[in-house]
Amino acid sequence: MSDTPWLTIIGMGEDGVAGLGARSQAALAQADVVMAPPRHLELLGETSPKTIPWPVPFSDGLDHLETLRGQRIVVLASGDPFWFGAGSVIAKRLSADEWTAIPGPSCFALAAAHLGWAMETTTCLGLHAAPMPRLRRHLAKGNRAIVTLRDGDAVSDLAAYLCDQDFGDSTVTVFEHLGGPHERITSYKASALSGAFSHPVCAAISIAVQGRALSCATGQRDDVFQSDGQMTKRPVRAITLSTLAPKPHEHLWDIGGGSGSIALEWLLAHPSTHATCVEPREDRAANIAANADALGVAHRLILVTGAAPDALSGLETPDAIFVGGGLTAELLEEVVTLSARLVINAVTLEAEAWLSDAQAKHGGELMRIDIANAKPLGRKRGWSASYPVVQWSLSR
Repeated sequence: MSDTPWLTIIGMGEDGVAGLGARSQAALAQADVVMAPPRHLELLGETSPKTIPWPVPFSDGLDHLETLRGQRIVVLASGDPFWFGAGSVIAKRLSADEWTAIPGPSCFALAAAHLGWAMETTTCLGLHAAPMPRLRRHLAKGNRAIVTLRDGDAVSDLAAYLCDQDFGDSTVTVFEHLGGPHERITSYKASALSGAFSHPVCAAISIAVQGRALSCATGQRDDVFQSDGQMTKRPVRAITLSTLAPKPHEHLWDIGGGSGSIALEWLLAHPSTHATCVEPREDRAANIAANADALGVAHRLILVTGAAPDALSGLETPDAIFVGGGLTAELLEEVVTLSARLVINAVTLEAEAWLSDAQAKHGGELMRIDIANAKPLGRKRGWSASYPVVQWSLSR
């Protein structure tokens, strides 16, 4: 191990070298090689160290960076490299004693300072390499968000997405070259946004009270999910999610996914949760994928098209398991042996009998959920009962 880091990651703003502090200036002066995207090398200007443009794809640059050990290397990145930037990806490849970092002000901080927004109550998202639906769960009355964007064309994509979600009255403030001599700041209604924008660019969104927000509680409206009708309906889903009790960084198996509503609400519960959804029918698997895309959680969902228990082989170990469809005695025997919280819903008499026997053998809680809704009955109203659901839950 070396006594001093050979790599320094420096966050550079749009004002280039002039905006760097004394420590960053010293690191540049002592560097043998400066490695950075071409735009940052242009901001750097004339310099004595050798310069290497960071290649595309990004992973090629990581491989090349590791060949430079033994020299003093500076990597330039935008603003704060550890806020939706390259810093954490680089650090993950190296040991802790090999690198140090000197962050600059992030575009989020600069934008919030311009608008007078409190950072702790503002949603900050990196949409420069992520789809617009990552915003979906944040589209609600009074919310504010600052997002990075891929390029100038993505500003129009953002506005179009807001309009598609019926939030076209939201105010979008566009920041180009924020913090530099070519800074330009313009504000528009999303529905009226027009013009061309240049990179680097980010945007601040003040969400207007217009479209339909997602619930913060379990049990989203049924029409949030694209479905052929095979889904765990809202009241039972709310009870089921409460029993599954998702926690940060946990992984769920949703077996017999249907529309994927259980797995998707698990993912909406916290941004660090993950899920694997197993569905034997390809048409329903397509619905699950579409729902995950629409809700902005597809990057945390693994979709397996196949029948359990065979399709469970080789999957990442779960913290919780939900079986909502296709329960068989063989599947029950398989999942009950796993060290995970288990919740199984059944509607058939045969499945109910299996769960009753399982509860007698293994313990846990057995609950019957009966729901009826008021519906017209002639000129009056009466109760229309849904099929009762028997739920067995077992906590390890």
